[in-house]
Amino acid sequence: MFFYSFRLTNIMILRHSLFALFAFTSLFLLSPLKPVSAEQNIPTKLHSAPPESSVVEEYFGTKVTDPFRTLESLENPKVQLWIKEQSDEAKSILQRIPGRRSLLEKMHDFDSRKSSKVYNLSITDNNRYFYLKETPTDETGKLFFRDTFEGKETLLFDARAYFASSGKEYVISGVSASENGENIAISVSANGSEESNILIMDVASKKLYPERIDRCRFAAPSWVKGGHSFLYNRTQPIMHAGQNPQYDSKTFLHRTGSDPSTDREIFSNAVNPELHIQSADIPSVDYDRHSGYLFATVSNVDPRLTVYYAPASALSKQKITWKKLFSPEDEIHDFAVTKNELYLYTPKNAPRFKVVKTSISNPDILHAETVVAEDPKAKLTSFTLTNNALYYTQSLNGVEARLFRNGYGNVKAKELELPFKAGTIGLSSKGFRFPDIWIVIAGWSNDFRRYRFDAAKNTFSLETLSSPAEYPEYRDLAVEELMIPSHDGVMVPLSIVYNKGIKKNGLNPAFIYGYGAYGKSITPFFSPDMLLWTDKGGVLAFAHVRGGGECGDSWHTQGMKTTKPNTWKDLISCAEYLEKQGYTGPGKIAINGASAGGILVGMALTERPDLFSAVIAQVGALNPLRGEESPNGPVNVPEFGTVKNKEECKALIAMDPYLNIRDHVNYPATLVTTGLNDPRVIAWQPAKFAARLQQANTSKKPILFFADDKAGHGMGNSKTKEFETLADVLSFGLWQTGHPEFQVH
Repeated sequence: MFFYSFRLTNIMILRHSLFALFAFTSLFLLSPLKPVSAEQNIPTKLHSAPPESSVVEEYFGTKVTDPFRTLESLENPKVQLWIKEQSDEAKSILQRIPGRRSLLEKMHDFDSRKSSKVYNLSITDNNRYFYLKETPTDETGKLFFRDTFEGKETLLFDARAYFASSGKEYVISGVSASENGENIAISVSANGSEESNILIMDVASKKLYPERIDRCRFAAPSWVKGGHSFLYNRTQPIMHAGQNPQYDSKTFLHRTGSDPSTDREIFSNAVNPELHIQSADIPSVDYDRHSGYLFATVSNVDPRLTVYYAPASALSKQKITWKKLFSPEDEIHDFAVTKNELYLYTPKNAPRFKVVKTSISNPDILHAETVVAEDPKAKLTSFTLTNNALYYTQSLNGVEARLFRNGYGNVKAKELELPFKAGTIGLSSKGFRFPDIWIVIAGWSNDFRRYRFDAAKNTFSLETLSSPAEYPEYRDLAVEELMIPSHDGVMVPLSIVYNKGIKKNGLNPAFIYGYGAYGKSITPFFSPDMLLWTDKGGVLAFAHVRGGGECGDSWHTQGMKTTKPNTWKDLISCAEYLEKQGYTGPGKIAINGASAGGILVGMALTERPDLFSAVIAQVGALNPLRGEESPNGPVNVPEFGTVKNKEECKALIAMDPYLNIRDHVNYPATLVTTGLNDPRVIAWQPAKFAARLQQANTSKKPILFFADDKAGHGMGNSKTKEFETLADVLSFGLWQTGHPEFQVH
């Protein structure tokens, strides 16, 4: 679950989630069956009960009963049998929902409208483009390159074809090109495991080097000067039972064509004991070719960076002497460098963020010069550097984006007029030595488009590599960006999307998506597949709850650890608002959350079971009190807390959906999913929640649990799996909110 990594790109360390918030986890590979005659709420018919072994433990004077501790033993044959029977039953029921087939057909229709989709684009200094491309006949993206935007396209690597005989579904999970694009490191992963193997290719010949580097997960390789060596993070080999596979990873230096077993260890808790790197933390090193520095980062889910640095020449020494650049107390969330200066993105004394600068050779963060001041109303969301200006973006409540250009010196920042009104803006450049600047913009009803900005002409030119497509189904969408009062009077952003033809008469099915963790914002994105909810006459809503970052750093801290209840109470308030205002009505609301969003929807279910008709938790964190006992749990302590601290432990109990389920309650229909290869949220968290909910529920609503043995946390899914999963989510929600096309009869 939840782990963030970062890399140095365009001379900026960019924090990014290793899972896509809106790529709904593909945990079902189902083929539609004919609907059968059954009651609307089909009861499950299982052959075995979940194995129980109730454990009572005391936490700082509070006794906690854990009735399904046995389910944590995923290798137990009885546990495996129960999971298989649950999954088979869930699959059977979902396939019987009328209307599901039409959703799938429409998704394939949408997909066929684009002759190609391009993503994961990177551009070298000499304008060599590397990207993944997917056509309607492809299940996963293939690696291509071209010289310049107008250049001829060349196929480099097709992971699915290369590993066709393996019996596993391999995808390209990452690509990192050397300085001039002569060599490229290709990360491939199988069955959603996120355990990557690095392959290395000579681009000119399209031949792979003989070595393969396994156990690579956390950070993309970073090429060093010359383009024949790179830095990469690697986990430890499993040597004994009970070993945490994510502990004590290390950064190595690899030279192309050499045996990985001879790679030199560069940065780790073993090589650098003086830095006190914790076993759960992730050490990584990036080389910035423009400034000539190495940046070593110790990472966990805390957005406040811990970074050390050294000149790149230090790689020739037996051991690098690292100098601290900043620690969490400095509250630096991002940074960029030039040859002599250090630009810092920080919420310190500026909850909506600011950019300051100081010397890179002798940094003085306390007295750094303000370059972009905090705006009291809008959050500063990102920035990047070119050779003639600093560009930055602002967002109002996470949903209205603006772009600014700030020339170096005492030049006043100028807002740039975008090609269309955007809810989301992504910036990229080639760094402070080049003039190139690109933006990617999108909205709830506008597809993603990529533009190059020409500062001299003050114009944007379209440079989208994906082919265009038309979606006349969505020409009449209405989008409302509202602020609604939560339980404590705080105003919460709520995005509402629907077809202009609907009436606010309380009869429309509503689907609310939320997340609320790590300070990550839900920003507007265009998904024709997800918009099918509106095509069926429904209201689609996005609750920008606390714990996210839509309204600044304090929005995050007001929904973490001891303040976590604000997260699900905000969601409940959003649902109540939609009902009171007639967008929807009683028995018409479905809620959905994934990963850390499992806490959000799980606690909303336990606190207000009467408010929702359907709850869908995908690969969800549903037993956070026990999270530290899972491989990826310790790294998440900065976000959720630890059982070792009394107040944080109480907060973990309070936010634990599994522990807050009550006996003899009429719970809503619930769909719980997991991937058995999930390295982020271990499968027993959703399993325990589903078992307990089935045990406690007194309604006749279905409580379905599906575990996919060929999936993980949602990364690396094929196109078919993505379609199947979203079809299951939408059809389950439409079924339970009473849509006539989705009722079993």
